[in-house]
Amino acid sequence: MHHAGATGAGRELSALRQEFYRCLPRRADALFELTDAVLCADGPVRSIAELSLAGEHRRGHGSSYAALARGRVDIDRLRNALSGVPLPRAADGRLVLAVDVTCWLRPEAHTCPQRILCHTYGRGRDQHMMVPGWPYSVVVALESGRGSWTAPLDAVRLTPGDNAANVTAQQIRAVVGRLVAAGHWRPGDPDILLVADAGYDGPRLAHVLADLPITVLVRMRTDRVLHRPVPPQRSGTLGRPRRHGDEFAFGDPATWGQPDAVTETTTRLYGPALIRAWDRLHPRLTHRIAWAGHDGALPIIEGTVIRLQVERLPSGAIPKPVWLWHSRTGLGHAEVDLAWQAFLRRFDIEHTFRMLKQTLGWTTPKLRSPEAADRWTWLLLSAYTQLRLARDLTADLRRPWERPRPALRLSPARVRRGFRNLRPQLACPAGVPKPSRPGPGRPAGTVNHRPASRHDVYVVTSTNTRKSKHGKNTRSSNPRPRRTG
Repeated sequence: MHHAGATGAGRELSALRQEFYRCLPRRADALFELTDAVLCADGPVRSIAELSLAGEHRRGHGSSYAALARGRVDIDRLRNALSGVPLPRAADGRLVLAVDVTCWLRPEAHTCPQRILCHTYGRGRDQHMMVPGWPYSVVVALESGRGSWTAPLDAVRLTPGDNAANVTAQQIRAVVGRLVAAGHWRPGDPDILLVADAGYDGPRLAHVLADLPITVLVRMRTDRVLHRPVPPQRSGTLGRPRRHGDEFAFGDPATWGQPDAVTETTTRLYGPALIRAWDRLHPRLTHRIAWAGHDGALPIIEGTVIRLQVERLPSGAIPKPVWLWHSRTGLGHAEVDLAWQAFLRRFDIEHTFRMLKQTLGWTTPKLRSPEAADRWTWLLLSAYTQLRLARDLTADLRRPWERPRPALRLSPARVRRGFRNLRPQLACPAGVPKPSRPGPGRPAGTVNHRPASRHDVYVVTSTNTRKSKHGKNTRSSNPRPRRTG
């Protein structure tokens, strides 16, 4: 194992730990030791109280929950710190960002405010459920090549009444601004590539973020219909000019025509892959949903549509075509290949979510306030970043049944196993705990005269609006009944 102070990664890791401590203006020592306990604990985090048994946690088991409930985290400063560390890049040197929403489900927490119905997948086939919880929009930087690492940059909790599209646009704008301020993008560099799944409105994001050095790549549903450019109008034609050309229906091959770019390649996991691209396609927008408040004529947002078809899937399922929409037109063969490969790397964010939830215990604590949940979320994002910076500093403490892997190809869980041996060589600004004794608490047998308030789950459906006498939609005055069972 390398000495942490002898390498650039060790200096960056120590500097990040020092800055992370400065981002904790209240109960800093307890929050910092709680993060170290998460990094050095044996096995997955199953309980916050059990983290006090780790040698790196020198305080009592009640200090962790007290720090999360009454501590403070300077989130803006921590965002700048995470944006200032070295970030991974694609093969052509550009930054590739991915955005997605993951949920902290709290179905039975009736005393927790600001819960929203979160979309989750059921155990059955094609079954979807809405479960109350706290959804978080997370932005990460993706690496090139096969792996499970990402670089978390931001996390925003969606509150009741938030428009997910507007929150995502504001979040991406803030992230790009911090990346530019940190020197990760300079004039003349390739545009930052933003990759998102089908739940995001790609043309809307491209229109809102048009003033930023960013390119949008999103997956589209297979039932979408786009339009080609309007052909030149014949002389002497009367009437209003057309705004949309012929239809391009994803489900109707007769409307596709000849593609503008075709590439073929052989992949290790998916077999032969056929990629076709059609240039200058745009959706037909209407004054509804995200465009309801748009003044004037709706814009024509052209892009490149890419269709990816593979021969097989590792799971053995029947492969379905993947349709992508790229916000740039006139793409060459190399740019088309870069686009679909970058989209496949988007699924690395799922590995990060799994690491946060199953190993680092993101959804483990039963926190009541959403502010405490935000503090715990940012503690784990800083812990994950420390693991990423320690990739080439820790030894591979593999299990007897695990295969040896190169040092730079260790997974986040295997890097975490060796972090305890690395920690003594790193900066540890947390102070020694002061002796104290627990409070008396409520005497046994007495009644709690201050019960916690119960909160309804925020939900917007077509049944909670009614028409006023002027014909406008108004919110119903009858609250949604709370479910007590």
